[in-house]
Amino acid sequence: MSVRVLLADDESLLRMAFTMILDAQPDMTVVGEAGDGVEAVRLAARLRPDVVLMDVRMPGVDGIEATRRIVKDHPASRVLILTTFDLDEYAFAALKAGASGFLLKNARPEELLAAIRSVASGDAVVSPRITRRLLETFAPQLMNGGGPGDDARLDRLTAREREVLVQVARGLSNTEIAAALHLAEATVKTHLGRVLDKLELRDRVQAVVFAYETRLVQPGGPRP
Repeated sequence: MSVRVLLADDESLLRMAFTMILDAQPDMTVVGEAGDGVEAVRLAARLRPDVVLMDVRMPGVDGIEATRRIVKDHPASRVLILTTFDLDEYAFAALKAGASGFLLKNARPEELLAAIRSVASGDAVVSPRITRRLLETFAPQLMNGGGPGDDARLDRLTAREREVLVQVARGLSNTEIAAALHLAEATVKTHLGRVLDKLELRDRVQAVVFAYETRLVQPGGPRP
């Protein structure tokens, strides 16, 4: 089945370049183009794309607010943010708004294609360590004033699931978590899937955001 992609960027030449790259793939189709956030939200509602490739900075309704609206109204559509540099406050805000990852605008075509395929399959697209760097940079904006465990949803997790969530938030990959906790990698994936279900989160990035918001993980903790 072809991945249906909506492009949202105020630069028409960039949209044209992305369209050429994506339409050349046998498993991708560009179903629409938007030049601003309002149009992106409207087209997402009408076209129901699998992935929205969203420029974070657009006139009027920006990519952050457009992401928030799309994720709220059409959770099956995943948003992949386009940004100019990795430690970007706009990218951080978009992840908090529900984006499944972000990609630098100067990424190589193969990186762009891999990211779209990953998001379409339900995976988050940001390397664990980049996610951690981004969130730690803007951690003060995430802290909600409560202490660890204040969110009642944490009570739904088993001790092992909480352990896995902490390791995810610290920037470890599934392979590294398996080694650290002496588990099979498949078991880690199972635990992470249960964590997402119980916390009502969509993907790994949202799990990391949640861990910081609830202060389950604090900035400056040990790195892998």
